[in-house]
Amino acid sequence: MTGRPLALVVEDSADQMNLLRRYLDREGFEVFVARDAESAIASFAEMRPAVAVVDLLLPGITGEECVRQIRDRFPDCFLIVSSVLDPADYPDADAALPKPIVGADLRRILRGIDR
Repeated sequence: MTGRPLALVVEDSADQMNLLRRYLDREGFEVFVARDAESAIASFAEMRPAVAVVDLLLPGITGEECVRQIRDRFPDCFLIVSSVLDPADYPDADAALPKPIVGADLRRILRGIDR
């Protein structure tokens, strides 16, 4: 543990996952990544994320189901949905981060949260 707040990233694209990891690390977060919702959900007992960034188009359990489970398990977690889908189709979340991801957009979103 580094003492930094934890960010959970659920993303199946290696490029997007690495980009989010780099951006979140620069913003002062320890980053835990999961390539699918099942892996993220399996690790819930070991974490207390301050922020979660969830892609909607995941293999296996959908991103929407992952969002629901994060909301249920971590009601204080700041939830960001990221997808190539139209933001109008995103499930309820604290913020939307449409793809392609831009670092300035993520920074702007993160400025408004408690760490």
